[in-house]
Amino acid sequence: MDFTNLQVGIFLVITSALFLTSLPFIDATQAEGKSSWMVLSDKACGYKLCDEIKLNDNPSIFTSIAYFPPPLKQISQGTDPSNITCTEGKALVLKQSNGLPACVNFSSVEKLITRGWAIHILPDYKNEDNNSKIFALGEYFTTSETVTYFEDVSGYLTKPTIDGDYPGVVMIHEWWGLNDNVKEMADNLASHGYVVLAVDLYGGKVATTSDQARELITKFDSEYGKQNMNSAVSLLRNDYSVDKIGSVGWCFGGGQSLSLALNNNDMDATVIYYGSLVTDSETLSSIQWPILGIFAELDKGIPVETVMEFELALNKLDVDNQIHIYPGVDHAFANPSGERYAPEESKDAWAQTISFLESNLK
Repeated sequence: MDFTNLQVGIFLVITSALFLTSLPFIDATQAEGKSSWMVLSDKACGYKLCDEIKLNDNPSIFTSIAYFPPPLKQISQGTDPSNITCTEGKALVLKQSNGLPACVNFSSVEKLITRGWAIHILPDYKNEDNNSKIFALGEYFTTSETVTYFEDVSGYLTKPTIDGDYPGVVMIHEWWGLNDNVKEMADNLASHGYVVLAVDLYGGKVATTSDQARELITKFDSEYGKQNMNSAVSLLRNDYSVDKIGSVGWCFGGGQSLSLALNNNDMDATVIYYGSLVTDSETLSSIQWPILGIFAELDKGIPVETVMEFELALNKLDVDNQIHIYPGVDHAFANPSGERYAPEESKDAWAQTISFLESNLK
């Protein structure tokens, strides 16, 4: 039988319609409340997504992906922002402007964080453990006090009880703020023979939930942060007569540790724990002292490729550096309050930190 082009077209449309209407379909929101999200096809059956289709003759006709409701819809359904789940192939970040979650391509995470559009998302803080408990103290007993070092901002200063000439260290908190965990880490470092000033970049506010931390970090002003940390350096130089000074920070604080290095020529050592990086050689050329970088292999916001670019740029500038990328761990692995905590890697990273500061500040 001969068919005209029009007849062939009608035949194909009708055949396709009969095939599709015979397939099961499911609305994405039907996955709500299930222990594991249903895998749905990215192909449409009518006006809705199709159930995963397995055809014996040609199973590759449909490509399956894990589909989830948009982040804001998940929140409206009662999901905590920290537990938002994205479609397969996408990662969860927070918008810098308003702290709301967004699902973006893996390849875009680093770029969005670097540009200031997005920030990492971390689980809520749990004050059940802290870094200091797994690290041995140094030989010095310490004493601490609250000091005002920038406008009306107070920091936590700790130093050996025995008078002496000690190097200074500016310690910079994570996105939670200057909490007890950071203060204990400052005490630990001071016990190794340092005057440590743990700065407060949030003006006295401390977060214990990811929602609170998002609110604080979205209001953070980078210029204010630079002035804040520069004042901390000046206080250590002028009031405590330190000869050499370094900085150390984690996550948000790691990026600020690098920022301090780029905006203060009066430094002698910089330690960065998985903080946002700058890889431009011209920008990094202002650094004239050693850098220690602690990073995670699985960190999508600061991927291994960027860390290697950072290291390469430092090498080209003849900046002494030690870069450690810990395998099998993710961003914030040295934070004992989160599910990514890796005790053994954290111990090793801290040992690297103590050794690095000992070599470059004493």
